[in-house]
Amino acid sequence: MMVKQKAQQGFTLIELMIVIAIIGILAAIAVPQYQDYIARTQMNRLYGEISSLKTAVETNAISGTVVTSGDADDLADLGWTGQSNLTGGTATSVDASLSQAGVAQITATLDGAVSPGVRGAVISLDRTDAGVWDCTITPSTANGWKDSFVPTGCEL
Repeated sequence: MMVKQKAQQGFTLIELMIVIAIIGILAAIAVPQYQDYIARTQMNRLYGEISSLKTAVETNAISGTVVTSGDADDLADLGWTGQSNLTGGTATSVDASLSQAGVAQITATLDGAVSPGVRGAVISLDRTDAGVWDCTITPSTANGWKDSFVPTGCEL
C-alpha cells in the first residue's frame, strides 16, 4: 500500500514570523531616514523661497530704497506673498531689512507645518555693503535637530 503525501498548502508559522521580523527591521530603519529627509527638504525649500527675495533686495539696494524690518507692505513689494506653509504665515516669520548703506538681512523662521526637528530654526541671509550674501542657520532648540539639516551653502 502506497502512502500519498499531501502537497504543502501554505506557509508555516515560523516562515511568517521571519517575514514579519524582516519587515519590522526595514521599517525601523526606513522611518527615521524618511523623517530626516523631510526635515532636510523643508529647510532647503524655505531657503529657496527666501533666496528669491535677494533679487528684489539687490534691486532696491541699487535704487537706494530702504526696506524697513518687519513691514508687511515692504515684504509684499519684494515679492513675498506670505503663503508658505513652512513659516505659518505669521507676520514675524519672514523679515527683510535694507539700510541706506546697503546692508541687508532676510530671515525666516520655520514654525508652520514642519517636521518637529526643524521647528523654530531660523534661516538668515545677510548682505554686506559690498554686496556679498552669507547664509547662517540658527538651529532649532527642539529635540531631533541634526546638523545635516543645514542647506548647502549655509553654515551654523
